[in-house]
Amino acid sequence: MSSGRLDALDLSLKLSKDEEAERLKAAQDRLLALRLRLGGQVGDGELGPPLCVLFEGWDASGKGGAIKRLVAPLDPRHVRVTQFAAPTYDEKRHHFLWRFNSAVPGWGGMAVLDRSWYGRVMVERVEGFAPEEDWRRGYAEIDEFERLLTNAGTILIKFFLH
Repeated sequence: MSSGRLDALDLSLKLSKDEEAERLKAAQDRLLALRLRLGGQVGDGELGPPLCVLFEGWDASGKGGAIKRLVAPLDPRHVRVTQFAAPTYDEKRHHFLWRFNSAVPGWGGMAVLDRSWYGRVMVERVEGFAPEEDWRRGYAEIDEFERLLTNAGTILIKFFLH
């Protein structure tokens, strides 16, 4: 996929059940190692950096199932999974990134987000709910928000399920 476009993907490609299980186990092991090595306490009471994993994708693309399988080996006391649906009346009264602040982990924490701040700009753009100037500004605000998080030490891992 050299163009980076979803319409250039070969959607007929499939993994065998064995290869799928093998890749899932490897991904779970990497996440567990990352969580243990970087999250929680890293020694002498020092907290590891925040780890935030975002899942985005089309409706019914398997985000919930992927999250369940990915976090299965983790201690549920040390990872917080948060689902985001359409914003509530109160959430709409704030900047669109406001509702995500409390879900972003602090030092020593890990969060997995089922949908993220990309949802608003994707819907605005795809459904034509906002003029180009507005959704482009939204993307710029997301870039800045993520830059603030990563500059403060947060590790962001992002998945888009097609």
